[in-house]
Amino acid sequence: KQGIPPKRMITDKLRSYGAAKRQVMPNVEHRSHKGLNNRAENSHLPLRKRERTRQGFRSVGSLQHFVSIFSVVRNLFVPSQTNRSAAQIRTHRRQAMAAWEAVSARPA
Repeated sequence: KQGIPPKRMITDKLRSYGAAKRQVMPNVEHRSHKGLNNRAENSHLPLRKRERTRQGFRSVGSLQHFVSIFSVVRNLFVPSQTNRSAAQIRTHRRQAMAAWEAVSARPA
């Protein structure tokens, strides 16, 4: 469907992938290893690290509530992955802290 066949297929160690690959894509290299760079899994790492430290959720609803808030706050504080100088990153963090303090400030 992509127009060109993939160069390699990276999967986890489930044995049935090898048999399916031989039928569907016999000429494609198959790598089956837990530690290979799988972009689909790596995109979730910041969230998964945070979830691992807070496994005390009693329900799926409370987990969903946490994730919805955590994602918004993380997007505010973590700059995008473009090439930025240290000064630009510091400026971004200062602006993020000012925005956070404005939102979380208690009325006197």
